[in-house]
Amino acid sequence: MPMVLRKRKAPEPALPLPPAKTTAVKKTVVKKTIPKAKEFVDPVKPPSPLKQSSANAKPAQGDSINLEGFGGQVTTSDGSKVTLQGLVDQSEAGVVLFTYPKAKTGGCTNQVKFFRDAHSELVSTGLSIFGLSNDSPKANASFKQQQGLMYELLCDPDRTLISAIGLKTSLGKTQRGIFVVSKEGKVLAAEPGGPAATVEVAKEVVSQMKDNKETKVK
Repeated sequence: MPMVLRKRKAPEPALPLPPAKTTAVKKTVVKKTIPKAKEFVDPVKPPSPLKQSSANAKPAQGDSINLEGFGGQVTTSDGSKVTLQGLVDQSEAGVVLFTYPKAKTGGCTNQVKFFRDAHSELVSTGLSIFGLSNDSPKANASFKQQQGLMYELLCDPDRTLISAIGLKTSLGKTQRGIFVVSKEGKVLAAEPGGPAATVEVAKEVVSQMKDNKETKVK
């Protein structure tokens, strides 16, 4: 018998490979945090301290003060209410205040006598003279009459003016001293001192005022 050739089955086509899975790569954005700059502090130079208010500072020679309301009200030996501004306004050239702790005591008696005896010299340039203490009007009126004073004694029981001119002690007492202020509010003298020293300071102020006047005339 003749041979019969059998047809081979064609190979089945290969199935296509599934598409490769792609793995998405997520990009992570890293936010950089910039630290805030620290305030620079100089390790060598410490911060400057706050300046003291001029309102609380003791007035010194050469300072200029605002006379309005300065030191509050005080009382004359006859009971009249006055202010430093009012006294300055009524003067020709300014005011001399000398403070004393207590009427009719030894040092205070000597002090009012020194200003009494030098009164004509002290007022020669237009300054007005006043004694100032924390005594009562009655005590100062008696003191004034007893010593034959031609100038007024001022009473400051609460020591408001005494404190304002820098002559109140740390213990709240009245310190003996002198304060001189011009018509323009310039402090010509401001310092503590004994009975004789205070009148000498006043004389020195008067001498300087005379010298300045003569210089201007020339």
